[in-house]
Parts: sequence; structure tokens; C-alpha cells
Amino acid sequence: MESGERGPERAPAPPPGRVKVIMLRTLKKWFRNEKGVVAIEFAMVALPFFMLLMGIIEVSMFYASSIILEGGASEASRLIRTGEAQGTADPEGDFKTELCFQVEDLIPCNLIQYEVIVMPNDKFADVANFQPQFDASGNFVPAGFNPGGSCDVVLIRTVYKYNFMMPFIGNMMNGGVGNNPATLMSTMVIKNEPYTGITSC
Repeated sequence: MESGERGPERAPAPPPGRVKVIMLRTLKKWFRNEKGVVAIEFAMVALPFFMLLMGIIEVSMFYASSIILEGGASEASRLIRTGEAQGTADPEGDFKTELCFQVEDLIPCNLIQYEVIVMPNDKFADVANFQPQFDASGNFVPAGFNPGGSCDVVLIRTVYKYNFMMPFIGNMMNGGVGNNPATLMSTMVIKNEPYTGITSC
């Protein structure tokens, strides 16, 4: 630059009061800007909403499995009560096949355990002496399969362990004792029909 020449002049700095006014206006514009509000609000409610939704689905599946297990055991027990299962070469196989057919839409058949016990005195009151047995790990221990004969009183018990996808739901359903799985159990007592030609029991 040649001697005597002056460079480009800089704009004078605004007075401090003016700077304060500009900052306040900028902040007001920022607070008034509602772009992205919906996204922020959704982010705040999304987690509890989806947890509630999953909880509803989980509890519904749990109770649906319980109903399916009860219904499947009831239908399979008809084979024993009428003597149809006892009349085949494999009574237990027929019982299991019918049970699996009734529950397979919701419950894996290989996870169902069952026991069929004849009451020794043909009395319904004897059921109190045949409580379900569990090992130290909480696994059901079946007492075998004996469908009995005509007019016998028979206890049929089916057990299924439901595994929860959401552990805190399992904790609530189990009364705070453990969180997974929950044991579903169906117990019914029937009196076999006189299918061998006896007129009455």
C-alpha cells in the first residue's frame, strides 16, 4: 500500500445498548420458533408409550396362553373320559397329540408337561393328596401317565412355563419373586364314563 493511502474503513461497532437489543430480539425469535416441536414432544412420550403398548401385548399374550392351555387340556381329557385313548395302542401318545393340536397356535408343544393320575379310592376328595411337585430349580416333576379305566376318578394336570419378553412385566405377574418365566397350570379332575359296557358307575 502506497504511503498516504488509507485501507477500507471498518463499520463502527454498535453501542453496547444496541448489542443487547439485538441479542434479545434473536432470543425472542428463537423462542417463538416452533419448528421441530412435534418431534421433541414425541421423543418425550415415545418411550413410555411404547412400554405401555408392549406391556398390554405381553399381558394379553400371557392370559391368552393360560386360556389356551386350559382349553387344550379340557379337550384332550375327553379322550380319557370316554375311553377313546385307553382303547388305542398308545393312550399317552393320543392324549399328547390332541393336546398339541389344541394349543399349537400359541404354545410350543414341546414346552408343555403333563401328568395323569388315577385317584386310588375313586374319590374326588383324594385330589388334595396329589399336589404338583417341583424340583429345587422350580421345574415341574410329572407323576406319570395313568388314564385309568371305566368309572375311575382321574386327575389331569398340564404345566407350561411362559417366558416374558419384558422382565418387569414378569416380575409383576410373579408377585415380585423372580421375573422369568411364569408357571401356567391347568388342573382338572374327571370321572371316566362306563365305556366298557357297565351300565352305570
